[in-house]
Amino acid sequence: MENYLDIKYYVTKVSQETGTHVWLVLSKACRAVERNALHSISGLGLGLSDFAVLEVLLHKGPQPVNVIGKKVLLASGSTTAAVDRLAERGLVERTPDPDDARARIVRLTESGRGLIEKAFRKHAQDMEETMAVLKPAERVELVRLLKKVGLWAEARL
Repeated sequence: MENYLDIKYYVTKVSQETGTHVWLVLSKACRAVERNALHSISGLGLGLSDFAVLEVLLHKGPQPVNVIGKKVLLASGSTTAAVDRLAERGLVERTPDPDDARARIVRLTESGRGLIEKAFRKHAQDMEETMAVLKPAERVELVRLLKKVGLWAEARL
């Protein structure tokens, strides 16, 4: 029988419930999954931010630069730099926003659409393989808990 006064009991049982332990495990898991994501897109010559911009345009259609940044969690300057890189490669184009003369709308070019459609299919398969350890119900529960923690943490700021 385990003795609750034994330090081994405390370290192995109680410490797993602390906020710092949860944060550590979450951070390590996040880094491992992110490394899988980076590996998934590395063969395309795209960084994660460039891939994210293309993915938003694929699934949400043409968007103003500032909206793209908010969706992919990039600062304004980083979003502009990503769009510039993608435009130089002929993957996106900017057009004037008909509703706001100061803004530009970013849209996929034909070659950009072809690249991100192929890349996203591979990425989606790679992420399925990364998450294959979880049963469907576990995925739903994990997403629910991560949203709960994320919203609580954000509200504290």
